[in-house]
Amino acid sequence: MISFRNFALRRGERLLLSEVDLSLHAGWRVGVVGRNGTGKSSLFAAVRGEVEPDRGDLDLPSRLRIASIAQEMPSLPDPAIDFVLAGDTAVHAALQAEANAFAAEDWEAVAEAHQKLEEVGGYDGAARAGRLLHGLGFPGEAQQRPVSSFSGGWRVRLNLARALMTPSDVLLLDEPTNHLDLDAVLWLEQWLMKYQGTLLLISHDREFLDNVNTHTLHLHGGKAKLYIGNYTAFERQRAEQLRQQQITHEKVQAERAHLQSFIDRFKASAAKAAQAQSRVKRLAKLADTEAVRAEREVRIDFPAPARLPHALLRLNHADCGYPAPASPTVILHDANFGLEAGDRIGLLGPNGAGKSTLVKSLVGDLPLLTGERYAHPDLRIGYFAQHTVEALVAGTSPIDHLREISPNASTQDFRNFLGKWSFPGDRAFESIDGFSGGERARLALALIAWRQPNVLLLDEPTNHLDLEMREALAEALSDFPGAIVLVSHDRHLIGLVSDTYWRVADGRVQPFDGDLDDYAAWLRSRPQDARAAEASGGAAAAKPVEPALPAPPPVPVAKVPKVNPHRLSKAEERVAQLEGELAALEVALADPAAYADGGTRGQELTRRQQAVRKELQDAEEALLDLYG
Repeated sequence: MISFRNFALRRGERLLLSEVDLSLHAGWRVGVVGRNGTGKSSLFAAVRGEVEPDRGDLDLPSRLRIASIAQEMPSLPDPAIDFVLAGDTAVHAALQAEANAFAAEDWEAVAEAHQKLEEVGGYDGAARAGRLLHGLGFPGEAQQRPVSSFSGGWRVRLNLARALMTPSDVLLLDEPTNHLDLDAVLWLEQWLMKYQGTLLLISHDREFLDNVNTHTLHLHGGKAKLYIGNYTAFERQRAEQLRQQQITHEKVQAERAHLQSFIDRFKASAAKAAQAQSRVKRLAKLADTEAVRAEREVRIDFPAPARLPHALLRLNHADCGYPAPASPTVILHDANFGLEAGDRIGLLGPNGAGKSTLVKSLVGDLPLLTGERYAHPDLRIGYFAQHTVEALVAGTSPIDHLREISPNASTQDFRNFLGKWSFPGDRAFESIDGFSGGERARLALALIAWRQPNVLLLDEPTNHLDLEMREALAEALSDFPGAIVLVSHDRHLIGLVSDTYWRVADGRVQPFDGDLDDYAAWLRSRPQDARAAEASGGAAAAKPVEPALPAPPPVPVAKVPKVNPHRLSKAEERVAQLEGELAALEVALADPAAYADGGTRGQELTRRQQAVRKELQDAEEALLDLYG
């Protein structure tokens, strides 16, 4: 059990947490949530013993085994599987002792090493490490490659695998789904649900938190409050608490006003002096409550495209990959993929299988090896790549970036636009060097929106975004009238935005008949060798490998797709609004006063009634269309 007693924590001069009193028990999977800067990572550092509390106590059992993801990026000659296996120090030491004993032909030492391996469960150590690597996207051949041969994102995965390999009573995972594809996220989710110790998890992936958590620890305003249940349960409980707090505040304020009014009226009256004094005492004792202050909502907006033709972009019989003087590397073979206005497509498949290659081919950054790319003359693409945030120019301001795009636009236009993207006032002129990762990502999206695209190609746009920004992005994309292609490991975002899904794997691009739940179930039902064969085309991050072209995989039986909940809610609200307006017009038309001025007002009401009826008919048809 981990216990915080009157715990307080500072970082520099800033008080992050105070008066924290709570206990965390074995078997709990606790999601630690809160805005950036509320102290989530500092809390993890305190549990690891890297920082001392400024007040109070943090009680940890003796000999508690704590595992977490290392922050440094290893660059070692060791094979990946050995690096992960070293996470279990006892097994690694026993295996090393065995190897040394064999090398020295010390048979007594060999026998001792075998006994030790039996004690620490070392005989299946390599198999456990291999399963972890496989689950995180490393096929058999990649597991033998040196750690130094992998790119940064794959080394992050190796650090995660090593943390999972480490025997632990407490597991601390800070954003473990960053750099994972959806397939690996789904695997990690299943692994964590079987973890026996205490899990503390920081994540901005709402769906991941919902499926893994048993408890939610919310850091806000320097306090920490523990809720039972996953993230959605926490949101419901917190919303009810805020509602009750506001009701209590309003009641107290009303009573205060009533008491003060009595005191003011009768404090000078001898006959009422005693009663007035009694009310002064009552007023002094009346417990104060804080009004609910709505947390600042981040809103983002993609302006409507200047032009929105129907057929926007298409690849016909395209081989996509990387040209080379001798032999080009084909990543995707015979791809047929088209975009029309209103399409919302989510791309599924493991990292390295070709999702980014497909997006780059659609953008035109990567010339097709064979086939054709058709683009409408009015096509305007908004492209967010995984390197977009890093491409922002250091030492410059948001307005500098916009001026680079539109040198003739006015500074006031820039300021008005940036204000809508939560860069108000002087923030528009500040250097981005002091911006957080989330602020830089928001600026990158704003630069895309400024161009008024009619196609959005978004490759992992959420890596730097917190939960609030992800919700804002989901709403903005749901309202966007153009076409969208989205690559994301955030199931909440991709599920809200996407109407259809395409799977990119085994060198093919194919429609997937089903939703994300179907995809997760299909992944779990696949034989182990099929998953390994697919991963072999995707995990070798050092260079592209031409994949084999097996027969397309089976897909779930087609079914009616789930309705996008955000768009459905908007459509229902629109119908209800128009119905209300129509009812009000009918009441007004029934009033004789509407015709008292010679019928002018009655005519205006009649024209508006006809227009609203037409709008209501269109809104109802749009609502029915959402149900397919």
